[in-house]
Amino acid sequence: TDAGVNISPDLTRKMQIIENAVKMAKVIGIKKPKVAVLAAVEKVIYPAMPATRDADLLAQMSKQGRFKDAIVEGPYALDNAVSIESARTKGITGQVAGQADILLVPNIEAGNILYKSLTCFAKADAAGIVVGASHPLVVSSRADDAETKFLSILLAAVYAERHEE
Repeated sequence: TDAGVNISPDLTRKMQIIENAVKMAKVIGIKKPKVAVLAAVEKVIYPAMPATRDADLLAQMSKQGRFKDAIVEGPYALDNAVSIESARTKGITGQVAGQADILLVPNIEAGNILYKSLTCFAKADAAGIVVGASHPLVVSSRADDAETKFLSILLAAVYAERHEE
């Protein structure tokens, strides 16, 4: 998340995105989702990379109990967020390392590129909805096929039925 709505989310908006993504994950049966806050590198060493700083702050908030229904860690590069082997190779440990359920991208460009890479190159099934308002919104790309549009509608219906405020 987020591939199509929040252009350049600040820290507060990223907190809201995490909360909404966690609600979605719970609706589909993930009791305590593992959230990887993505950046280009795994360390907060480059002042010109605010994504690493935000990721570190969100991880600290998680350790302090801010996200009670999730485990939030970062910064993670994509490989060590989804591959245990990559995380081990880089010496990265943590509860989320290599096992992320949710990937929080730093901005809309990264999210859109990740989404389209998964659907175009990996042929991943996809569904696009926006949660956080009173009702879920179906959001699809102009290039989405009929199946993706159907899955988006289905996911929105499941969310609307199962979501608890």
